[in-house]
Amino acid sequence: MTWNLTEFFENESQASEFCMNLLAEAEGFEKEYKNNLFALSDEDFEEALRKYESISERASKAISWAHLSFAKDTRKGALQAKFEEFYTKIDEKLLFFMLEFNALPRQKQESFCEHCQEHRYFLERSIESKKYELSLAEERVLLRTANTGASAFSRLFDESMARIKFDFKGEKIGEEELLSKLSDKDRLVRKAAALSLSEGLKANSHLLSFIFNIIKTDLKNDCELRGYESAESPRHISNAVSKGSVDALIKACESNFELSHRYYAKKREILGYSELYDYDRYAPLGSDDGEFSFDEAKELVLAAFKDFSPQFATIAETGLNNGWCDAMPADFKMGGAFSHSASADTHPFVLLNFTNKRRDVYTLAHEFGHAIHQFLSYKAGYFGSHTPLTMAETASVFCEMLVFERIKNAASSNEEKRAILGAKIEDIFATLFRQINFTTFERAVHAEPDELSCDSISKLWMNESEKMFGDSLKLNDYYELWWSYIPHFIHTPFYCYAYSYAQLLVLAIFGLYKSGKCENFVEIYTQFLSLGGSKSPKEMVAMFGFDIESSEFWQIGINEVKKLVDEFESL
Repeated sequence: MTWNLTEFFENESQASEFCMNLLAEAEGFEKEYKNNLFALSDEDFEEALRKYESISERASKAISWAHLSFAKDTRKGALQAKFEEFYTKIDEKLLFFMLEFNALPRQKQESFCEHCQEHRYFLERSIESKKYELSLAEERVLLRTANTGASAFSRLFDESMARIKFDFKGEKIGEEELLSKLSDKDRLVRKAAALSLSEGLKANSHLLSFIFNIIKTDLKNDCELRGYESAESPRHISNAVSKGSVDALIKACESNFELSHRYYAKKREILGYSELYDYDRYAPLGSDDGEFSFDEAKELVLAAFKDFSPQFATIAETGLNNGWCDAMPADFKMGGAFSHSASADTHPFVLLNFTNKRRDVYTLAHEFGHAIHQFLSYKAGYFGSHTPLTMAETASVFCEMLVFERIKNAASSNEEKRAILGAKIEDIFATLFRQINFTTFERAVHAEPDELSCDSISKLWMNESEKMFGDSLKLNDYYELWWSYIPHFIHTPFYCYAYSYAQLLVLAIFGLYKSGKCENFVEIYTQFLSLGGSKSPKEMVAMFGFDIESSEFWQIGINEVKKLVDEFESL
């Protein structure tokens, strides 16, 4: 099961021609509208805005093709770089448009916003960002140098991680295959995998530390130039959330780390170990080792989706049967998993590295949750479909919960149910508490004014990681390097709290769904996803009767986690 990227272009030559024609169109757009927005009527501005959106969408389609080509084969870095340069040149011709709009008198802006209701939220968000913008000339310089800055080191990280082969019992294996062994039922296999991962990371620690420091410094420079209050401020603005709400989220999670302590203490008791170590975190419980073929996983996910919404199942089945998914690990393939929205005239593209574990079933559900969300949001238009990260994870985590409920309810014994429940609690902890650890670690790293040594980064990592586990689980010394393979720190600084945000939001929404108190829940939820990013998170979550600005909101989701831990302890 693999992608057919000729849905974009037949070959590189056709893609290049497409970009050249689009660049010429962008140059024409610049000549027509630059220094002319104030003179436009409301109708003429709307026409210009739609042209701007169309060019932007088609440029995104070209870079999507290059990005997916690279994800499938990380030896194609030169191809990706070539089309990133095309994208930059096109974007440079469009750069004036929103800068000029943001500089208009407020009365003129309001007139345009009032007329362009479909794009009103997009335009208002742009106005809010004006205080962090530079001059057109300065923005052009930053745009043209972007591909040789942080994004170049992000590419270096991806290419390097894809090429690293870890020595595992005499075999040379890739990252994804090795990580899957951390959930093996044999403790010696798990321990050997942990040691192998650590040794491979240590051998590349200088490079990985250097890349992280470059990302840190690049973000610092950008924040200083633009006047952001802190390194995390750009992410909060992009996510349409306040630092205060993120602080409240972190506080709520850290105040409930005892749930993690309780769970791992019970797991240690069940396994009969005198002490749990880092390589025991994902040890399967009971006789169920959670092995699934891809066909079994596909059948299970589609059945769970269909029980919730036939429309969800239809979208996912269409994708699974028509080349939306590249499922299996391969040499030089990018690690991890994602769903890329691509363009409305194609479809979402899902990347997996399926290794037959139960977690891979949840990952399949998670990424096709993203794909469903992306597919539904196409109707909001290109600009309206861009969902803040905090909202982008809602469908993915919700779809995981649908599959979890189906797997748990099919359990034939308490032992099997406990194993399934335990694995899901561990996944929730990874999505919730671990991502908070990641966020507080990033805060600590980016708070340091100077470049950090590998040892210094590792100490900050251990300080934050130990908070989640307390005395319930021991982190070995080698664990100090495990920050260095986390891609989000490189690709998207301060991304990780969005997972925690979405996890608690989804648990609150899923609890409402299970309660049966919302009769038209499926209809509301489908509309919620279809909105993409065309409304504010506060307004969208209010569709379910929740207030995300309330200090009590996060506790609703935490209480759902507590119910799962209570159930686990009772079995």
